Amino acid sequence: MGGATGRGTSLKDLFGGTTGRGTSLKDLFGRRAEREAIERLLARARSGKSGTLVVRGEAGIGKTALLEYARDTASRSGFRVETLTGVPSETQFAFAGLHQLCARLMDRADALPAPQRAALGVVFGLRAGPAPDRFLVGLAILSLLAEVAEEEGLVCLVDDAQWLDEASSQVLTFAARRLGAERLVLVFAVRDSTEGDALPFTGMPEVRLGPLAEHDAQALLTAAAPALLDEAVRDRIVAEARGNPLALLELPMSAPPTRWAGGYETPDLADAPSRVEDSFRRRSSNLPAETQLLLLVAAAEPTGEVALLCRATEALGIASEASAPAEAAGLLDIDTRVRFRHPLVRSAVYRTAHASDRRRAHRALAEATDPRLDPDRRAWHQAQAVLGVDEKAAAELEHSAERARARGGLAAAAAFLERATELTPDEAERARRALEAAHAKHEAGAYDVALDLLRLASAGPLDALQDARAEQLRAQIEFHTTRGSEVPGMLLDAAETLAPLDPTLSRETYLYALTAAIHAGSLARGRGLPEAAKAAAEDAPAQSGPPGAVDLLLDGLSTRFTQGFEASVPSLQGALQALRSDDSRDDVDGRWLWLACHVAAVLWDDRALYDLADRAVRLARESGSLATLPGVLNSVASVLVLFGELTRAAALAQEESAITQAIGVPPLSNARLMLAAWSGRHREALDLYATMVQEATERGEATSIDQAQATIAAMHNGLGNYEEALTFAIGPCSSEEMALTSLALPELIEAATRSGDHERARAASDLLSRRTRASGAPFGLGLAACGRALISTGAEAEEHYLEAIELLGRTQMAVFLARAHLVYGEWLRREGRREEAREQLRTAHEKLSAMGTEAFAERAARELRATGEHPRSRTAQPTDALTAQELHISRLVATGATSREIGAQLFLSPRTIEAHLRNIFRKLGITSRRQLKDFQLQ
Repeated sequence: MGGATGRGTSLKDLFGGTTGRGTSLKDLFGRRAEREAIERLLARARSGKSGTLVVRGEAGIGKTALLEYARDTASRSGFRVETLTGVPSETQFAFAGLHQLCARLMDRADALPAPQRAALGVVFGLRAGPAPDRFLVGLAILSLLAEVAEEEGLVCLVDDAQWLDEASSQVLTFAARRLGAERLVLVFAVRDSTEGDALPFTGMPEVRLGPLAEHDAQALLTAAAPALLDEAVRDRIVAEARGNPLALLELPMSAPPTRWAGGYETPDLADAPSRVEDSFRRRSSNLPAETQLLLLVAAAEPTGEVALLCRATEALGIASEASAPAEAAGLLDIDTRVRFRHPLVRSAVYRTAHASDRRRAHRALAEATDPRLDPDRRAWHQAQAVLGVDEKAAAELEHSAERARARGGLAAAAAFLERATELTPDEAERARRALEAAHAKHEAGAYDVALDLLRLASAGPLDALQDARAEQLRAQIEFHTTRGSEVPGMLLDAAETLAPLDPTLSRETYLYALTAAIHAGSLARGRGLPEAAKAAAEDAPAQSGPPGAVDLLLDGLSTRFTQGFEASVPSLQGALQALRSDDSRDDVDGRWLWLACHVAAVLWDDRALYDLADRAVRLARESGSLATLPGVLNSVASVLVLFGELTRAAALAQEESAITQAIGVPPLSNARLMLAAWSGRHREALDLYATMVQEATERGEATSIDQAQATIAAMHNGLGNYEEALTFAIGPCSSEEMALTSLALPELIEAATRSGDHERARAASDLLSRRTRASGAPFGLGLAACGRALISTGAEAEEHYLEAIELLGRTQMAVFLARAHLVYGEWLRREGRREEAREQLRTAHEKLSAMGTEAFAERAARELRATGEHPRSRTAQPTDALTAQELHISRLVATGATSREIGAQLFLSPRTIEAHLRNIFRKLGITSRRQLKDFQLQ
């Protein structure tokens, strides 16, 4: 009857190499393909290539068994194996999962760079210091794991990863996506969500465990059944278990054998995981009362510390031998750690216990937890032991929140504050804590919960300042979640309310309102940029003391949109100077550097634009702030395109894309669009443009649309499609408030001139000339001179062309200098001055070709051929064979940077950098780092 394995499946296949009941691998019936995926992953790691695998499936489907197979196989192959299991009650403790995984590895932390070593020390509570960026911690973990893997190879197995705390989940996701050549394997087992939640660890290689085939399920049941089963009953159990291995293993053990013999009992239609959890509940409920209470204490404390369990159970008067019945029943295992047979055992024990018993267990655990070594866990247990409200427990949780925030655990701080709010008896204090919890939830990205807490806080009583802060937070949440058209107005209301209460915060809020209005641009509805600027100019409180960067930015931008461009220049230039000369790394610097870059573009200050963007990158790199690094990398890459350094720009854009993929956010398109447009990849550019416009329209962000249109206008000017260029340039030039007007106006002048729309070209040229005179920046003055040359004739035109070339030659904007040579050469050819035209066109073609701006280079080539000269093709260079990332690494090596230093900058392990270097050496035909200095790596 049940002895056959069926359909040619051998017992070796079913048991993973062993047979008979009691094998630890019997959950691997029918999992040959999954075992082979594990084996391939380990084989790659042995050869020096790291890898990641996500194992998904419903509860009880065999994920843990597959991880056990990976553990045993890796151990036999000589790998070091470290394990981590997520549990629901740990989700509130920031970095709890990482601490569990890395506790035994910290002896290698001394080998890490100082910032990474400090970051780990802070988040693990080993040292004091400012909260490190989450992704600096990720880099530190990657480096630590790579250090350990260097010796013997390392396999990290994470079970029930869906229950990791948010900080650990994010850090491990980052590390997994940056693996390269470390001989390191990460395997995550993730339970399928049943509530529509976003699945963690998406975008990685994965296998999905489905139900066992019927013949495999029958074989597993036959091996596991405590007694001989009637064939009909066996088939019914198989059918009702729906291929879930744990259900097949547990269902026969959940009732006496006689129950299964006749086949007459009432069908149970519960889903398999619920049914299995019920079986665990029934098995635990049959145990002695002392044993049940011991199980509950173990379920309430997921660290698995045997000593802690012993202290807590001793306080409850539970005898040490009380664990024996649970161990005999196969529910619990106590050796060096306390382990449940399956997470469903833990949840079954905890969920079905009476509330008073749960409070009793938590109270015992709080008393057993050392307040000096783990004050936060003690405070959490105390809070869970409270019935009703308790100010002392609430205050302890608030202190825990402060400690969690100092370690960078925003989600943990928010959870502590949320629970503290629930426990607070005084209404005013409860409202205050609810407001602080809402701020913490907002910082942690839990916007829905933050809004719920704001509603609780608003029920009050709040004082005037607290009420204004709540209003400001509500507007900020709205901006982050919807970019809604009402956000500038909401921020203006908050700024007005804050003015007499906190003038400094009020001025910052007015600047936030201007920022939101600039983002919305022409898509704003309700109070937009004109209203925001007028309110900031008339209603913002005066600053106290000398004006700082925020004050100058606020005054300059409000003046820009109330009194005009020229009137705003002194304040805006003062803001740029303050930010460029201030070497302190205060909070203002980090928050407003991006806005300063916007201002530098408005003023055509190319040096300030690059310095500020580059400074933002350096600050983000040094702090490991991957939350901000992609945006500033995107900015620097965009600037480098205009500098004519497209290869460097591509390397930074690739790095930005890799980081956004690693941290699970959408990539930024600005630099990629500019690279595609200026490099001559026109179809790619148009596809990117369409996507950018669609997404920006949905968000209500006209800035992004204007930037995309200005880029496509430049592309069409390069192609000689002047009417199309004019169509795209009109939009951003009509948006008075946008910085992109500064770069779109030159495109409009060229396109309108060549399309015969001379009136529009003259108007744009006059506007550009007025504004650039006010700014005084050579870049802007050079663009204006070129614009005047395009609309002029005779000697006047030539004078302006020469002026443009001289002024642009004093800037870093190489593409615009090359374009000035191009349009001057075109003018000379039309004037019949062929020899002089050849000289200018040859210069333009050589510069544009070397930069890789293919459309304009081809346009220069066509003009040069028209003079009778055949343009020379660019000579191939050995470095052409390098990828953008390899070229980036080569440049860093040529400056003397070590593999460890390069890895820290690019968020890769040193071993991965060495693997890239081997490829670089092979492509260039060299054998040492010193030889890289002999190549042109610009």
